Amino acid sequence: MHRPLFVTDDHELLDDVLNLAAVLPLDLDVESGPESARSRYTSAPIVLIGEGSATACARARLPHRSDVFLLSHGPGHHGSGHHGMDRLTMLADAIGADHIVQIPDGAGWLLDRFARLTGPVAEHRGRILAVLGGRGGAGASVLAAGLAVTAGNVGLRSLLVDADPLGGGVDLVLGWEDLAGLRWPGLAEATGVVDPPAMVDALPSRGDVAVLSCDREAPGAGLPSDAMAAALDAGSRGRDLVVADLPRRLDDAAVLALRAADRVLLIVPAELRACVAAARVAATVTPHTDALHLVVRGPAPGRLRTRQISRSLGLPVAGTLRAETDLPRRLERGAPPAGTGRGPLAALCRRILGDLGLATGVAA
Repeated sequence: MHRPLFVTDDHELLDDVLNLAAVLPLDLDVESGPESARSRYTSAPIVLIGEGSATACARARLPHRSDVFLLSHGPGHHGSGHHGMDRLTMLADAIGADHIVQIPDGAGWLLDRFARLTGPVAEHRGRILAVLGGRGGAGASVLAAGLAVTAGNVGLRSLLVDADPLGGGVDLVLGWEDLAGLRWPGLAEATGVVDPPAMVDALPSRGDVAVLSCDREAPGAGLPSDAMAAALDAGSRGRDLVVADLPRRLDDAAVLALRAADRVLLIVPAELRACVAAARVAATVTPHTDALHLVVRGPAPGRLRTRQISRSLGLPVAGTLRAETDLPRRLERGAPPAGTGRGPLAALCRRILGDLGLATGVAA
């Protein structure tokens, strides 16, 4: 069995990670630089790269792969803080890291990843979709909620993750604002290994749909990237589909979700100004994902065609959303998007899920 690979020249960080792995126990291969690590880089189940070795690894042009994690000392250690996180994000981009793990705050999450390597059978992983708007009011939250609800309607277990602290709470879109359950502040304060069934059970839910929403009592509070990593990991392990509703202005948590997503949907109204705004959003998103697809929302007052918008933005089309005049009224009454399974939104959501292989055999 191949062992996890840790590339680091930081003895303090090495001791922390080895002590963590010894809890299971789990053996690691350790190398001080990229050249000595190259022969095992692609075969290791996961690769950990210490902050101090990241620049050398980026220059060495190691093969692109998934399950690469950038490790660093957490807040309180010399060099941490806001500017430290900016630097970590740049380093993560340079080495193609999926996650940034700060020790000791992220020790529980890392231990959870280690624990999965010791199991005898590979576990089921749900798909991850990310949705964001090409401009304000494009309908990203409605589409994200519609995807989660549609998945539940066809017998899939879904989790809707609200990653926009300024969005007002995606539970409002579902009409679930009065449901009790765990929201972001509670998850962000949790420590230790996240148990997927326990986390999902603690969330507001109805049927096969659960939601992790922002808290309106703490407007604008940023989402910790470690908490986002835990939510996506636990959600994909405990659900068939995770849908993340992302902000247009990317923070560290949103970037992490983009990197984890199997597909990213950019919803753009068929209007000239919306297309111009969407081009700027797409430019900030594409460095973090190669899975960006376009959803065009009607009506088109200037008769812009989907093909024109796709060509202008340079994005493949995941689908079009025809105008649904009754949808705003239903949402105001607390009905969840696509809840009836009928109408243009429900049809689009079924198509998107089908393209991901999640709704095969379900009649449209």
